[in-house]
Amino acid sequence: MRPSVLIVVPARYGATRFPGKPLALVAGIPLVERVRRLCLRTPGRPRVIVATDDARVLRAVKAFGGEARMTRRDHPSGTDRAAEVARAVPCDLVVNVQGDEPLLAPREIGRLVAAMARDRAVEMATLCHPIRDPCEMANPNAVKVVLDARGNALYFSRAPVPYFRDGPPSASVRRRCFRHIGIYAYRRSFLLRYVRWPQSFLEKAEKLEQLRALERGVRIRVLKSGYEPVGVDVPADVKRVERRLRK
Repeated sequence: MRPSVLIVVPARYGATRFPGKPLALVAGIPLVERVRRLCLRTPGRPRVIVATDDARVLRAVKAFGGEARMTRRDHPSGTDRAAEVARAVPCDLVVNVQGDEPLLAPREIGRLVAAMARDRAVEMATLCHPIRDPCEMANPNAVKVVLDARGNALYFSRAPVPYFRDGPPSASVRRRCFRHIGIYAYRRSFLLRYVRWPQSFLEKAEKLEQLRALERGVRIRVLKSGYEPVGVDVPADVKRVERRLRK
């Protein structure tokens, strides 16, 4: 049987670096609406709900005919916001798609769902892409992930991992190093357990919530993707995304 899928798009209004970001116009359409539309194109016609903390976002999504729900303002992460929605919506799988990724291909969401449908032992899955720019290895904002031979995460870090003791890697070797893409699929039952766990030591050190799962011994399946994130973090990113859309 095909699992029932809920896609949650967390959309917090008061982002520090870009207040009001969900409603910023990208080529004339609010950012959150662009993300919602691409989620609707995911194979299997999943249910898509925007989870927000602000009535302005709620009204905007409903004006476009979408589904949105108000969530608590004090959630520490988008995952906690997604879990609040998932508690009230029966489903098998929950996909947390960041509300600032307007260029994500729907097929990549579909790949996560398909991977979890094939292997019921996998409770959590995410994406990565090969590192092409050598500057990303040293950039702490580019989260690196190290994989085992079966495609499961060994570790996520802001540090350059793996560390190459003999000097900078060649371009061909660097293609075997991966940057994490912050989109997650969870089994609903696991997600509701996960958000009850306290923050872990490594999670606090790296400020990476997925380490909470690894420290508990949870297997995280990581799919390699050709998609390289083009997110909207600051107002200047809007023009960059619009240039990509025109291409």
